[in-house]
Amino acid sequence: MNALTDIADVDRLSGLLARQRAAFLREGVPSFARRRADLTRFRAAIIRHRKEIEDAINADFGHRSRHETAIMEVGGVAEGTKYLIRNLRKFMAPTRRHVALHMRSGRARIEYQPLGVVGVMSPWNYPVNLALMPVITAIAAGNRVMLKPSEFTPATNALIAKMLGEIFSEEQFAMVTGDADVGAAFSALPFDHLVFTGSTGVGRSVMKAASDNLVPVTLELGGKSPTIIAKGHPLEQAASSIAFGKLLSAGQTCIAPDYALVHESDVDAFVAAYGRAVASFYADGPTSEHYTSIFNARHHARLQGLVEDARTKGAQVIEVGNRPGDASLRPNTMAPTVVLGVNDSMRIAHEEIFGPILPIFAYRDIGDAIDFVNARPRPLALYYFGRDDADRRRLLSETTSGNVTINGTIMHIAQDDLPFGGVGPSGMGAYHGIEGFRTFSHAKGIYEQGRWNLANLLHAPFKQPIDTILNLMLR
Repeated sequence: MNALTDIADVDRLSGLLARQRAAFLREGVPSFARRRADLTRFRAAIIRHRKEIEDAINADFGHRSRHETAIMEVGGVAEGTKYLIRNLRKFMAPTRRHVALHMRSGRARIEYQPLGVVGVMSPWNYPVNLALMPVITAIAAGNRVMLKPSEFTPATNALIAKMLGEIFSEEQFAMVTGDADVGAAFSALPFDHLVFTGSTGVGRSVMKAASDNLVPVTLELGGKSPTIIAKGHPLEQAASSIAFGKLLSAGQTCIAPDYALVHESDVDAFVAAYGRAVASFYADGPTSEHYTSIFNARHHARLQGLVEDARTKGAQVIEVGNRPGDASLRPNTMAPTVVLGVNDSMRIAHEEIFGPILPIFAYRDIGDAIDFVNARPRPLALYYFGRDDADRRRLLSETTSGNVTINGTIMHIAQDDLPFGGVGPSGMGAYHGIEGFRTFSHAKGIYEQGRWNLANLLHAPFKQPIDTILNLMLR
């Protein structure tokens, strides 16, 4: 069955949700064998359609590095699904819980129960990974799923519909497409759980709409993820790792390093090292087949506006790498760019960049860097380059972020056993690891009374043993 349901009349969304919920109640909780079979067929389909995925995303972007798509989209989803397959039995198993001493004849446990129907709203920047990892995690937890992807990735959406339509009926997985009005109607449906990945501003609207039906939400947002380089740290290694994280998909990654905090004595050397790293990555400059273009003209214009705003307010703008001027030869392409002398009057100091622009701020000591990070909203990711010393321990202790990678960038998202999610303005909740399975499950507490029920001694009319029991409980 074709999993694509193109919704023109938003009222039809409620009917689709009702059909999935009726199927969930009619068919009951799917078995371990059924879930494992679904995950296995899904993973095989992702791998089988690899080239089509690369073609579709390339079409939606204008130019997207095929290797980046293979690594971050196909590989990320395939590995994440393998992790779920390997751990599914353990995740589904009940867990025993402690029983109070005076009730030891009874037993307590937690059983993880599917919620029912989960809604997923995904963005354009990683249109396979950020759509399908929450989808398949929800299915692993035994749920039905409705997906609303970005309307800006039509080729990828059609392919997802084809792939998943080969595996699931519409009563198990359905995809709805449409513009912002459809998205608003989707977020207002009475799901059992709703996942949204996107901007903080839209996330607020989604959470507000979901609150009318008391729908719990997982929000994967973004923000300005900092990178701190310790004084004297080897700059070639740091610059290479930061260039990788910053320029992956031309910076259009929610956990990309947004800005770098570099010790004031190392700034010039770091800029030079960063330029060498960029040149080594992209020998043909910004028209390299390995360098991704900006998603569309509107986003490209926004990034150019950030740079011009900083330049007119006194910042030094440096395009780095080989032949940066060649960016104009390919539509919606922007050369890797470093910005120095940034101050709080500039938009680039406050707005999430989401592009290949790296502002660099100088700091004097680790306390200065910590204060800089803490003066801003809590980020989705934080990166630190430095030894395991007092400064590193202090940074980890005194800052709060979604996740951290030390002496590298981005790769915490590839650790399937770690939860992935933000904190505060960068999001809430997680959907990787066992935390993801439990996000889409109800942890039902069950107490089974034993043969000897000492609780009977707590019933009225109260007699002498109650005082002895109370003395034991309250001493």
